Amino acid sequence: MTSHSRYAFRLKRAAAVAAAATAAWSLVLVPTSQAAAADASLPLGDANLEETRSSQTLADGVTLTRIVRGTEPAQAGQINTTTRGPWVVNVLTIDPHKTHGHLEATYGPDLAKTEKTTDLVRSSGALAGVNASFFTFTASMQYPGDPVGLGLYGGKLLSEPTRGSDEVNFVVDANSNRVLMGKLSWSSSVQNRQTEATLPLEYINHPPVVPGACSGLTDQTQCTLPGDVVQFTPEFASATPSGAGVEVVLDRHGCVVRTSTTRGTELTDSQTSLQAMGRDAASLLQVARQGSLKVTSTLINEQGEELPVRKGLFGVNGRYRLTADGQIVVPAGSGSFFARNPRTIAGTTQDGKIVLATIDGRMTTSVGTTMDETAAVAQALGMRDAVNLDGGGSTAMSVEGALVNRPSGTTERAVGDALVFMNTPYRGGKG
Repeated sequence: MTSHSRYAFRLKRAAAVAAAATAAWSLVLVPTSQAAAADASLPLGDANLEETRSSQTLADGVTLTRIVRGTEPAQAGQINTTTRGPWVVNVLTIDPHKTHGHLEATYGPDLAKTEKTTDLVRSSGALAGVNASFFTFTASMQYPGDPVGLGLYGGKLLSEPTRGSDEVNFVVDANSNRVLMGKLSWSSSVQNRQTEATLPLEYINHPPVVPGACSGLTDQTQCTLPGDVVQFTPEFASATPSGAGVEVVLDRHGCVVRTSTTRGTELTDSQTSLQAMGRDAASLLQVARQGSLKVTSTLINEQGEELPVRKGLFGVNGRYRLTADGQIVVPAGSGSFFARNPRTIAGTTQDGKIVLATIDGRMTTSVGTTMDETAAVAQALGMRDAVNLDGGGSTAMSVEGALVNRPSGTTERAVGDALVFMNTPYRGGKG
């Protein structure tokens, strides 16, 4: 979590992640009704700790609650072990029955860049928001904002879910503020409409990787090792990744506009491109000959059923389900990811409220939570179903473009995307 290198770009190529698998939970649509939110004391630290809460109404159906548990600052050397806290938790609650607004996800000017959560809230005109997906993060990489997992914005799938068992997805229909959670999978292919020649599509908007043994080949069509086949959309960046390989540019109808034996081009708003490396470079050129191409892309739930991608759907990726049907389901684990860190949580209550929460951490004024503690907090806040979003230095909550929480670093970190609440009905747009 805080060590994004665990989920860096190479995770996109993993068939599975060496981590404890979550229990298999169905992707279930959460119904909405009216009921009071949970207000039990947080199950953190010693039972006799003082806990204070203060709440304010931000808009109809939207409240912000600040919870402080424990009064004395922790000793610097005991942040990971103290039972006295303190803990600072900020909770944004959205009641779909009372609000006039909607929740969506946004990534800023383009997908590959990073932006601060406060800037994403401000630039989108949102009332409030929190950081969301795990992303490539490494500042030295050219495309640090690239989501490591699902990225679904306004009905456009711009990043596919990973194959790793630890990813869990949070999807919201901005038209109704109804939420679904679960592990999504994805399949895709490109087919020539005339010849029916077909090639599997492996990724969306992720720079392809040259097979190691072919790294010295300028002409990737001469490589005999399997490579990547990737679709790029105009939302990715100002230009597609450049270098050795093959690129085929398509218009809105799938007709081939141009092909090239090197990669890197600017796309218009109506164009997409396909890039390939290794022996798949020659295969792509073969498929793209004569006529137009059809690209299919399907999201699939845990029951093997298709999730229709329609206008108004937004989805982000998290790591591990925290609660399901009211029960704590986070797996056992060890290492820095499972230790105390700042956390960001998204979930829903029994009566359909949407809850976004941040827990400050790695500070003497708020020590953060382990994964087990995070799940317990989610349950205590009334989240019947909850997901652990990106955290660590990424954890941030903003109201009207101002920070509500205190990030663990010296400054607020730029992130890949954010979940933001717009205090208006959904009327379409990029997200």
